[in-house]
Amino acid sequence: MKYADFKYERIEIKEVQKDFKELINQFLDADSFQKQCSIIDNINKIRDEFISMHILSELRKCLGVDKELYRKECDYYNEAEPIFDGLVCDYYKVLNNSKFKEELVEKFGEQLFKLAEMKEKCVSDNIVVDLQHEKKLVTEYVDLFDSVTREFEGEELGIWDFSTHINSNDRNMRKHAYENETELFKEHEEKMHDLFDRFVKTRHEMALKMGYENFVEMGYARMNRIGYDKDMIAKFRKQIQEYIVPLNSELAKRQSKRLGVDKLKYYDEPVHFLNGNAELKGDPKEMIDKTLKMYRELSNDTNEFFKHMVDKNLFDVEKREGKEEGGFCTFIPKYKAPFIYSVCRGTIDDFVVFTHEAGHAFQFYLCKDYDIPEYCVPPEDVCEIHSKAMEFLTEPWLEDFFGDDADKYMYSLMSTGLSKLAYIAAIDEFQHFVYEKPFATYEERNSHWRELEKKYIPHRDYEENDFLEKGSYWLRQSHVFWGPFYYIDYGLAQITAFNFWHKAQEDREKVWEDYMNVCRVGGSKPFVDVVKLGNLKSPFEDGSIEEIANSIKEYICELEDRLK
Repeated sequence: MKYADFKYERIEIKEVQKDFKELINQFLDADSFQKQCSIIDNINKIRDEFISMHILSELRKCLGVDKELYRKECDYYNEAEPIFDGLVCDYYKVLNNSKFKEELVEKFGEQLFKLAEMKEKCVSDNIVVDLQHEKKLVTEYVDLFDSVTREFEGEELGIWDFSTHINSNDRNMRKHAYENETELFKEHEEKMHDLFDRFVKTRHEMALKMGYENFVEMGYARMNRIGYDKDMIAKFRKQIQEYIVPLNSELAKRQSKRLGVDKLKYYDEPVHFLNGNAELKGDPKEMIDKTLKMYRELSNDTNEFFKHMVDKNLFDVEKREGKEEGGFCTFIPKYKAPFIYSVCRGTIDDFVVFTHEAGHAFQFYLCKDYDIPEYCVPPEDVCEIHSKAMEFLTEPWLEDFFGDDADKYMYSLMSTGLSKLAYIAAIDEFQHFVYEKPFATYEERNSHWRELEKKYIPHRDYEENDFLEKGSYWLRQSHVFWGPFYYIDYGLAQITAFNFWHKAQEDREKVWEDYMNVCRVGGSKPFVDVVKLGNLKSPFEDGSIEEIANSIKEYICELEDRLK
């Protein structure tokens, strides 16, 4: 079936409740391991159906298809999903207490049961209303960002429409564009802070009801942190501070020299070369055609995967009226189908985003026949490895997309990856502060954020931009609103992706084999085990980041010499 043939039909939560309860009772009464396995299959079919219809409603709203209809459907699922999660949690409880648990663990693996334990730590009947409220806040946040516009250079631009101007070769233009984009945040600052404060208070109340001191531990459970804790994450951030931050400051000085400016300003950071960044050659259709060629040549598996994506129309990349902003990949279990969503703007980000999301889609495609939903779609810490690594493993085909700018693109990918690591560490530490001190004022949050910027991005200079200087930059990061403690997963994945790249310089075939192993295992193993499976160093291991930082420094300095 092609995407257009996927049928949407609302799943009534009351029917799901009735069926779930009957199946859970049957599970409890089952007198054999085989009967329990059969009931698990039936429960998973209901789960797949509900999740698929939920995803289709969100996807069609984002695409602008019958927007008002699907907006109402999304509102329905915002109310229904917390109830559904409670039913899944009830199933997990009986699963973990099964009299045939030993046989079930042998059949399905330990990870399913570990994930079940995580779910029980963050879902219960007494927070259903809070979870529903949180979903409504996410919708309010998305609607706010989609509605704000500002006139610039004769056009009415939304928050994310300034990127082309911010990446301009003309320094005055990018400064002017950045200032105007900042004005949009400034105009809606009060609304954004009020919304964020409601997010924080809602999550804090949920955590208290679940027996936690604050939302931090509950947030870790929601993100399925298995095998590591906040102390290990703090250790990871410390390594970034010690080995990545000084390297970024050195690269900023080099960038300043290349751009011919006395000191790098915040609006200079996106542009790496005086004559401009790499330029993507061709329109979205040409990008897809070149991607077909790339994946055909990369491996038989990627060839089969991307032909399937094209034949079944399982992506939408065009910018058009009514289509919402964003870039993501989702998986529709009923149809065993990944779907890539992005908005092409004619910048290098079009390629970065599409290749990143294709990494997710490739893993979903490889794991689409898993019987266990938890193993088709891994937790985010594992998921982001597939996408981040794909950005680097497609390096041999960059000339097809960027021509003579291929080295420029690779330089930007590497240096941006390094600067992003420091920014990710700042965001993560900021979120710990936010949820450990949920009643902090807006001014206190801003002040703390600015201190973290000085810690992790010490070379950043906001010049006379008072709004950013006072510490309001974090308002730009959507994950802080809708996905607390998600953002560090990009950092963990960035280091593992750099590790894949480093090893690929010596043996690309072996690295591809390791990458395939990581993708094929899906969500059946936790992050720490997946890293081992890929023959990668753990980002929590002392010295792991230092070695990678030194390797990248040598490589990008060679690239810079070639580009002079």
